[in-house]
Amino acid sequence: MTELPGEPLAGILTADQLDGLERALREMWAVPAHDLPARRYAPAEAYVLGKAWFTAAQRPQGIAGEAVDAVLAFLEQPPLPEPGEMICGHGDPNPTNYLWDGQRIRIVDFEDAGHSDVAYELATLVEHLGVRDTDWKPFVARFDVDPERFRHGRILLGLLWLNLLLPGNKAHHRNPAGTLEAQARRLLELIAG
Repeated sequence: MTELPGEPLAGILTADQLDGLERALREMWAVPAHDLPARRYAPAEAYVLGKAWFTAAQRPQGIAGEAVDAVLAFLEQPPLPEPGEMICGHGDPNPTNYLWDGQRIRIVDFEDAGHSDVAYELATLVEHLGVRDTDWKPFVARFDVDPERFRHGRILLGLLWLNLLLPGNKAHHRNPAGTLEAQARRLLELIAG
């Protein structure tokens, strides 16, 4: 990243940064993806991992426990069918992977990349803990996505974050107190529809 101009995105994204992000994503999504493997944590993988994680997890008390119960019930439903059109998905929307030089965003860190679909990539973006302060509704409205596929993707990514935030897991101590409960509330709202 030191070879590319720009600073990692942080905080609430500005209108110019959102415009730059849209251009960068559309360029990446235009790359032919039919020969790529599935991106890391694709929906099928998310179902398998999610069932393993939450079946083995020690159920926490309170709202986090309610979210674990809701996740287990959600994962009993069949996954949505694969979409027809596949794009090159990034798979890791950590804001540090988007370098803003004042006019353009350059995307780095493609170790999780592979074929995906626009709704799932947008879900991955808006559910990342590092960009939660941005209002994503107007940005997502710029893209023609199936709202149910988008919501479903958000749930799958939301349960990834819930798992990471559970006591004993790697993100639990790296985040401020209350992050687990906030994620549990967010996920319960998504599952309720």
